[in-house]
Amino acid sequence: PWTNILFNDFWGTLLTHSGSHKSFRPLCTLSFRLNYALGGLEPWGYHLVNVALHCCVTVLFTLFCCPLVGGGRWSLLAGLLFASHPIHTEAVAGLVGRADVGAALCFLLSLLCYSRHCKASARALLLFWMDGSAAAMLWKEQGVTVLAVSAVYDICVVHRMRLRQVLLLFLKRRNISLLLSLAWLAGWGIVLLAARLYWMGNKPPNFSNSDNPAADCPDLLTRALTFLYLPAANAWLLLCPNTLSFDWSMDAIPLLRTITDWRNLFSVAFYSGLVLLAWSGLRNKDSSTFHKSNGKLHVTNGKSVMNGHNDSDYHHNNNHHHHNGFTTLNCTENSQNGCAKPYSSPTHTSQPSSENMVVFSLSLLALPFLPATNLFFYVGFVVAERVLYIPSMGFCLLVTLALRSLCVSLRRKSSRVLLFSCAASILLLYSLKTVRRNQDWQNEETLYKSGITVNPAKAWGNLGNVLKNQGKMSEAEEAYRNALYYRGNMADMLYNLGLLLQEGERFSEALQYYKLAIGSRPTLASAYLNTGIILVSQGNVDEAKRTFQTCAGIPDENLKDPHAHKSSVTSCLYNLGKLLHEQGQQEEALYMYKEAVKIMPRQFAPQSLYNMMGEAYMRLNKLEEAGHWYRESLKAKPDHVPAHLTYGKLLSIMGQTAEAEHYFLKATELEPTKGNCYMHYGQFLLEQSRLTEAAVMAEKAAELDSSEFEVVFSAAHMLRQASLNEAAEMYYRKAADLRPDYAAALMNLGAILHLNGKLKEAEANYLRALQLKPDDLITQSNLRKLWNVMHKQDLRSTG
Repeated sequence: PWTNILFNDFWGTLLTHSGSHKSFRPLCTLSFRLNYALGGLEPWGYHLVNVALHCCVTVLFTLFCCPLVGGGRWSLLAGLLFASHPIHTEAVAGLVGRADVGAALCFLLSLLCYSRHCKASARALLLFWMDGSAAAMLWKEQGVTVLAVSAVYDICVVHRMRLRQVLLLFLKRRNISLLLSLAWLAGWGIVLLAARLYWMGNKPPNFSNSDNPAADCPDLLTRALTFLYLPAANAWLLLCPNTLSFDWSMDAIPLLRTITDWRNLFSVAFYSGLVLLAWSGLRNKDSSTFHKSNGKLHVTNGKSVMNGHNDSDYHHNNNHHHHNGFTTLNCTENSQNGCAKPYSSPTHTSQPSSENMVVFSLSLLALPFLPATNLFFYVGFVVAERVLYIPSMGFCLLVTLALRSLCVSLRRKSSRVLLFSCAASILLLYSLKTVRRNQDWQNEETLYKSGITVNPAKAWGNLGNVLKNQGKMSEAEEAYRNALYYRGNMADMLYNLGLLLQEGERFSEALQYYKLAIGSRPTLASAYLNTGIILVSQGNVDEAKRTFQTCAGIPDENLKDPHAHKSSVTSCLYNLGKLLHEQGQQEEALYMYKEAVKIMPRQFAPQSLYNMMGEAYMRLNKLEEAGHWYRESLKAKPDHVPAHLTYGKLLSIMGQTAEAEHYFLKATELEPTKGNCYMHYGQFLLEQSRLTEAAVMAEKAAELDSSEFEVVFSAAHMLRQASLNEAAEMYYRKAADLRPDYAAALMNLGAILHLNGKLKEAEANYLRALQLKPDDLITQSNLRKLWNVMHKQDLRSTG
């Protein structure tokens, strides 16, 4: 139902469930629902929306950069960097990444509204900003970080404050308007986060140790070093996206267990550079908009209100001159006439300083990434490329600022040409890498093959699934074994390999891998289910019953997919009920069926379960209840053939022969190539004494299912009852060939041979039947009768 988007997480589990991912993204789910309503499951429509969203985000980012970097060419460069960055491939080419792209769209809309509000003090824009920030969070959780980014934008870009001024702002409560803005941001953030926490049941999500190995590591030093390194690894992916992967979980990035691990140097270099950049920006001395008037600080809409005096505490840069409250910059480079034109727009006097912009860029890079750092709570991944979609805006803005600063500092035109050539080369390399990476995303097989070098266990396992779906069983088996070579305790891979072996009728091997899967994950209900099915086929009924009962007792607490778990448990109860039904324990079977009905999830197909409930009630001679469940089975699946046949039998018993025949005929129409349907219809005709028609149905059934013992054996019976003994003999022979060690088949073959006068053959088959079942009274009686006939014939021949 559409309303489920308000209560389920992104993966369809109830948000309050202990195993929920807690990813509440209703706007993203709604977009998928709309996609489905318009084009079903055709992929092109979904990809079209993803690409369109990425285009919109790129345009908004470019527009947002215009007033920040001072000129069309620089904002264009920032936009092109963002548009072409290879790290975005997962978010755009992978449909699940729509959550990140949609969140980025609302993130930018909210930020643009806030920036316009800061300039115009328009309440309507403030409302749009609030809506945008809430929408960003409802696309994806990290969208809420737009509030923190807005606060930094207000401080660094609008008010252009440095570190000392920020401290004075909070310590001495100067500039009430800014404090009110920050209080508004904090208050709205608290409201959104509180609502989000309440809606997900006030509990954090739980993740398996394979999703985020560091989070599950008991050693504090290992956790600290690894979590310090991961942001540096993400930063490297932004800077040099050479190695990309669809999945970075498990051991894709090995844990840092000691101080001597060389990767710690990378962490030190990363954080040192980050601190230096931030510090140089926060302590800059060229803030040009803060001045004192009568001992107070005045800022209006980002412009300074002046009384003609400078504050010597705030201004020591001799290159700045103030006229009527605005800042103009002296030339910082020489040209042939002594002064070069600055590389900025004619209105550069209203732009924030480069240092302030560096701080804002770092905040745009770091703040949206904070939820993924494991600083506040553990997350369900090590590295996720799509999570870098929004932080990459800060990276692209930072690179653009660096190139602009270099351009301004270069004196020679040839040097600037070289700089622009380098920028163009970066864009070209990024674009080529993006095109190449999109080729990996063309289909699942190429995608998983591309990830083998980064995460071999997960890549080989997923590749095995693809190859299995393609019918390449031997290649799939090899892929599963390769996955288990790298990580032998993966329950999913052990189960998948067992399933492959089971489908190949290698039951003993399959059973071994199912048991290994259960040992690795004792809550894997589907492994119990298939283990029980194999045990039943091997005749180990008691062990199968214990396996089904164990599975039925497993709760769904903290399981990531409770729907799949409940489906498997329901199937276990159904199979347990069938075993009890076959053993004649109808009341116990009914109890199991009812338990299955209680817990079965919405997506479970219940027609077989309902049909077996009908059969159990029929065995108990509770015909009304049986009819109810047969009808429920047909309601759940109107073309369910077994229910047509069993309901037909019930109607025949109840004397409603016309209605019964209708259901038998319907079954033969639904499955015209299945001999079983004709066999049941033939038995009905036989009961109605329509012997000729019954014989026709019997022969048709035996021809269609010539390898099915039950069908062939029943056809022989019907033909015998129709007095077509020659045809009956032929099918009894086929039945005996299908099961040469089945005493009843040999006895019946002996009986028809006896009737047809083939006494020697009849004797041989009676004797073989008695060898298999010596105490069978019917065979003994038939054999004595046969010997009497043979004795009489011998007497006649000798007389």
